Amino acid sequence: MQFIVKGHNIEVTDALRKHAEEKISKITRHFSQVMKIEVEFDVEKNPSIHDNQKVGVTIFTKGPFIKASNSSKDMYVSIDKVVDKLERQIEKYKGKTYRSNSKYTSLKEVLREQEISAEQKESNAEHTEPEIVKIKQFSIKPMSPEEAVMQMDLIGHSFFVFRNAITEETNVVYKRNDDNYGLIEPSYNVKK
Repeated sequence: MQFIVKGHNIEVTDALRKHAEEKISKITRHFSQVMKIEVEFDVEKNPSIHDNQKVGVTIFTKGPFIKASNSSKDMYVSIDKVVDKLERQIEKYKGKTYRSNSKYTSLKEVLREQEISAEQKESNAEHTEPEIVKIKQFSIKPMSPEEAVMQMDLIGHSFFVFRNAITEETNVVYKRNDDNYGLIEPSYNVKK
């Protein structure tokens, strides 16, 4: 298992690295198939931010990956709090059960209708000129939409890009305002 530590605006000391490694390894030893753990320490230089000591942890497994971060005034406290978050996410993952593919096919029609409604709302929104401020790259693993929803919940994001194991297409699941989920699938019907 790889344990990678990165620092931004901070020199990562051996004591800080050791503390993070001990705390995180305690919770991951009961979680099988951990391939890599990335820990990122960040100190925010803005004096108006009180909780400027941030720790972000990503645990890569053969299945889902689990991600959590926390900020406080002390880096060691941030490590302890992020470990608590990771423990809750691991327990949540272990308690999840996958829905069968037969339920997925019945949900498919409902999700498509919700997607059309969401697209109509988006087209009515006022357009401004946003800019790209961050670029991320990640590997896209084949999985079912239900697994993608679980993965999205585990990392705490509002959307998740994945390769659908059934259709072999790139899909997106997203959290809707009504606490349901949406699925975006590519359509190749080109009008001429």
